[in-house]
Amino acid sequence: MRAPDFQPAPYEHDARFVRDTKGGMVWHRVGQRVLFADTDRTGAVYHANYFRFFELGRVTLLRDSGFPLRQVEADGFVYPIFQLGLDYFRPLDYDDPMWIHTRFRELRPVTIDFDYIITHAETGVVLCRGFTRHCATNRKGRPVAVDPVTVGIFNNFPV
Repeated sequence: MRAPDFQPAPYEHDARFVRDTKGGMVWHRVGQRVLFADTDRTGAVYHANYFRFFELGRVTLLRDSGFPLRQVEADGFVYPIFQLGLDYFRPLDYDDPMWIHTRFRELRPVTIDFDYIITHAETGVVLCRGFTRHCATNRKGRPVAVDPVTVGIFNNFPV
């Protein structure tokens, strides 16, 4: 499997975003370095930790859009993941800098999807891509409509 041809360039309206010059889509991005605790005994990032990086991307996107996840939950909404996927292309190693790129993919009445691409911050090499699908639920775990603030963020996400 080949890595996608992803060429992020600064987004003219907001430094927290980039535009993929190949595909044209706008992505939110956040930087992070690999901690020793993220690695396995080979020194590479343990495979499950990529999902933690995806979570960092998703919650930072929401926070930077003015609606932190803590507020979503205080408003009575919980968004458990019920489907996810990840394609690995190259490993990250201890202390490697990375960019975690996140964008909304699709919004349905009770679900929302996010796409992710992680690149090496110094070389720009695409290391992995993935997605998560979340179901909107109330505190009792029953499916409900996606909250109106998240719908607004989705509808106003830069294109």
